[in-house]
Amino acid sequence: MDPTHLTISEVRHLLDERELSARELLGLHLERMEAADADVKAFLRLTTTRAAEQAQAADRALRDGTAGPLAGIPMAVKDVLCVKGVETTAGSQILKGFKPPYTGTAVQRLFDAGAVMLGVTNCDEFAMGSSTENSGYFPTHNPWSLDRVPGGSSGGSAAAVAAGEATFSLGSDTGGSIRQPAALCGVIGMKPTYGRVSRYGLIAFASSLDQIGPFTRSVEDCALILQTMAGHDPLDSTCADRTNDVMRGLHDGVEKMRLGVPREYFEVEGMEPGVRLAIQKALNTLEAAGAELVDVSLPHTDYGLAAYYIIAPAECSSNLARFDGVRYGMSEQDAQNITEAYTKTRRKGFGAEVRRRVMLGTYALSSGYYDAYYLKAQKVRTLIKQDFDDEGLPVGLQVLAPQWREDTALRVARAYELAADMRAEVALVD
Repeated sequence: MDPTHLTISEVRHLLDERELSARELLGLHLERMEAADADVKAFLRLTTTRAAEQAQAADRALRDGTAGPLAGIPMAVKDVLCVKGVETTAGSQILKGFKPPYTGTAVQRLFDAGAVMLGVTNCDEFAMGSSTENSGYFPTHNPWSLDRVPGGSSGGSAAAVAAGEATFSLGSDTGGSIRQPAALCGVIGMKPTYGRVSRYGLIAFASSLDQIGPFTRSVEDCALILQTMAGHDPLDSTCADRTNDVMRGLHDGVEKMRLGVPREYFEVEGMEPGVRLAIQKALNTLEAAGAELVDVSLPHTDYGLAAYYIIAPAECSSNLARFDGVRYGMSEQDAQNITEAYTKTRRKGFGAEVRRRVMLGTYALSSGYYDAYYLKAQKVRTLIKQDFDDEGLPVGLQVLAPQWREDTALRVARAYELAADMRAEVALVD
């Protein structure tokens, strides 16, 4: 099989057996990108020099017996994750030309494990969107059907894995920005518990909701990447000091496990019949594998979107105030004074969706409306936390688990993957 179609464990076997070198693997992925990315447009910019150096180091480590678990494995990084010396713009013109002076913790841990960075993937501007059409550069296309969207905001990262351009990738998830594109592109994606993975080096959208997570071709790969990134980081005060093994029980199956099926997620008006059928088949597969399915209710589900659209824009309004054209990024010089320069820079640098959300958030935080909107949304958020297709296109199955129990979610996903004999296929884009 083409190495660009393989999982991490399969590629690593080839590398360990010297059937393939890390440099050869890199070359194959660059060829794949050249063939596919003109149509898919998953990448904003490539880091080929860095990749060649990392691949060479991986080959040395493999030869010396000092290789980390990800030695030589090609990865892609969403354009909201800082990498030292690599232009990082959050999909926005306002940060065009910005090169971070440091590498974020999650990415650095993957580098330390031997991963090879291919480049930076496209996303909705400042991760605000669900289609990757709101990028400040160009839209990304779904590898399975080029006239459709890949989802968002991490659409470039999902598309890169689905198209065989990267073995795994990183995204960020605030309100579905990993899970939704994973579903639309037919790959595995995970939003970890808040605080599981350090956010140091992540360009913030909504700080209390943002999390970094992986896109992979198998559940086992997903667990490996999460395990590698996770862990306490003194550079992020919200990163918890919890060391439980997310790969624990991965292969134990679901026999006698009770799985809740929330009726609010299935009694949805407008759900496509093909999607409903695919999900029901998945539930039947889990039941046949020994799981007990139980109907449950999450009564505050209906309030989730409203709460999100108050909390996220409010935090976005605060976080994006720093992009003023003075310290970094683009700067509009044709102005009579600093206030005019500030206003012109933000008007020119921010896209329509970002401006809309900043205005919503500023309103929600403003004097006289804070208690009515933002504070009330935070209270609803606490209540939600207490609740516990026929066109040949991918359909996603989401598995939710209690906080800090990613191992349980991964165990269920792995059991389904095996029972359904499922493999994340690569879209044959030429």
